[in-house]
Amino acid sequence: MAKLDGKIALVTGGNSGIGFAIAKQFIDEGAFVIVTARRKSKLEEAVSELGDRAAGFTADVSNLKALDDLYQYIKEKFGKLDIVVANAGGGKFQSLGEITEDNYYSTFDTNVKGVIFTVQKALPLLSSSSSIILTGSSTSVSGTPAFSVYSASKSAVRNLVRSWIIDLKGTGIRVNVLSPGTTKTPGLVGLVPKEQEDEFLHASSSEIPLGRLGEPQELGKAAAFLASDDASFINGIELFVDGGQVQV
Repeated sequence: MAKLDGKIALVTGGNSGIGFAIAKQFIDEGAFVIVTARRKSKLEEAVSELGDRAAGFTADVSNLKALDDLYQYIKEKFGKLDIVVANAGGGKFQSLGEITEDNYYSTFDTNVKGVIFTVQKALPLLSSSSSIILTGSSTSVSGTPAFSVYSASKSAVRNLVRSWIIDLKGTGIRVNVLSPGTTKTPGLVGLVPKEQEDEFLHASSSEIPLGRLGEPQELGKAAAFLASDDASFINGIELFVDGGQVQV
């Protein structure tokens, strides 16, 4: 039997990169997965590639009405959720002195507000054996040049879990953080101009003890572990999948 047979999972921001890899791994492990994205065309492409054990729903997680519509859809179609992966997020480079209000709001609205309400609004659909996974980042514990707003938002994500496992005490619902190190995704590559891409990726990989960037599939496998009964007594942790990046 696969790890996630019969499970219904939600992966926000599941149209590409780490979110897509998580959704694909969940499907490989027997789950049915609902993925969300803001852009309908990209979402449709992802669902087509994921196959008939996936469904898509267009939603911006920072929009509470969109989340209400998402969960109404899940309730009517599936009646429950077993796994929630609050993965949608993003950020961009801005050094201190150049940080804009728009960057602050867009980053925190998606990475913090979106996570809070993605989880809170899911609670009525969750059972005592459910697993919630928040996508964090190795930046939650390390300084990163020109990335302070994003890093601060991921530190907030980490601290939400410390409190939520207390709030959820006795429910049987587990909450953990999955924190990637530098992983080769479209989002990572898109942080710099095309002409700087090779230099940026080389510099990033040189900081990792394993000597390479992470692959999205490696995050997918870690997420499947946290979502499964193999992790039934794991609660409140931050699991770094970072090649040792922040461990030295």
